[in-house]
Amino acid sequence: MTAFSRESASANNGELTVELRSVNHRYLDCSFKLPDALRNAEAGLRERATARLSRGKLDCLFRFQSGTVRAAGLVVDHRQVQKVVNAALEVSALLPGSQPINPLELLQFPGVWGTAEADETTLVQQANALFDAALKTLLENRAREGAKLAVFIRDRLAQVEAATAAARAEVPALRKQQQARLRARLAELQVEVDQGRLEQELVYLAHKADVEEELDRLQAHIGEVRLTLNKGGPCGRRLDFLMQELNREANTLSSKSTASSSTHNAVELKVLIEQMREQIQNIE
Repeated sequence: MTAFSRESASANNGELTVELRSVNHRYLDCSFKLPDALRNAEAGLRERATARLSRGKLDCLFRFQSGTVRAAGLVVDHRQVQKVVNAALEVSALLPGSQPINPLELLQFPGVWGTAEADETTLVQQANALFDAALKTLLENRAREGAKLAVFIRDRLAQVEAATAAARAEVPALRKQQQARLRARLAELQVEVDQGRLEQELVYLAHKADVEEELDRLQAHIGEVRLTLNKGGPCGRRLDFLMQELNREANTLSSKSTASSSTHNAVELKVLIEQMREQIQNIE
């Protein structure tokens, strides 16, 4: 389901930002873009996403911007400085009249100082907490979108049910119309007709055009769609399957149509079902 969230927070020596984007996908597919400071966090983040999501393509982007003042600060290794000072004093004792130790020259020795680095373990913990917050926002956005889609689907489903009821109400009249059409055709031909044979043909035509079974299945599938929506939770796959079943019955109604009104009804059903199916592609 399509959604977006963005969260930022202060972290060790800087600012941590995460952006999450999700779109519909048949399975759960997570993609992470992480800075070097979080290179070891991907496995944990993936587990967190898997625990909360079941479907969708999730893109996760982390940014870590070091704080200007704190990152530029120097960390002095006092042990290393003491070693250098002790060595310098030993050399000074061997060289009478030597100059005192210059602190700036002392800083040029390797290992005496370094830049302040963010603690990796702490940074990963902060990233996990920020990811959880962004994921919570993402799920809330998806839930709001899902509620809107549910309203849309229920509206179209009510129209499908009304069209199904209209088709059922037409059945007796269409059956009589079909029989009358056959009798009128035979009257035009002015031929002797075996009444027994005629009754058999009428029964055959009625059976061939009978749509009661299809209408019953349509009504059953409508009930299943409503039940699935009311149940909540991830239901995209089940709804997609039910749309296929509804469409199959609508196609059969169209193929059995014996009048323009029933053909129009079947076409309207297929249009409504397709509208629902397109929206259901965005449901987890």
